[in-house]
Amino acid sequence: MDLQGRLDQDLKTAMLARDELRLAVLRSLKSALTYASVDAKTKGGAGELTDEQALAVLAKEAKKRQDSADAFASGGASERAEKELTEKAIIEKYLPRQLDERELATLVDQTIRELGASDVKDLGRVIGGVKAKAGTSADGAKLAQIARERLK
Repeated sequence: MDLQGRLDQDLKTAMLARDELRLAVLRSLKSALTYASVDAKTKGGAGELTDEQALAVLAKEAKKRQDSADAFASGGASERAEKELTEKAIIEKYLPRQLDERELATLVDQTIRELGASDVKDLGRVIGGVKAKAGTSADGAKLAQIARERLK
């Protein structure tokens, strides 16, 4: 079953279970996927998202939840931060496993060698190369941090 089919099935299950939080999150994901599909169609695409494109949309939604949680936590709204983190956890169940720091560092080192990168001017190329290999399983913030440290 593809990702969008899995979301539809889980949406029905959440409705039957009256799981309001999961239902709200899944509806927001379906909405984001619909917007992305319409956007792809208006840019001359097929309108149907591939699983890879759908995963990118879900990764973006998870990042939004993390950013909101960080903002709420720094503002002292811990209950709202917890809700955002709970929503993020629901979304992450549909995403591939994230690379840990060691795996990401290994991939960064390998890409630096392959590209012959030597300083911070090559940061964009290194990050792009790692993202091409790892896709949505690489956390962008961690990736940038590790690449920046390696290219000093």
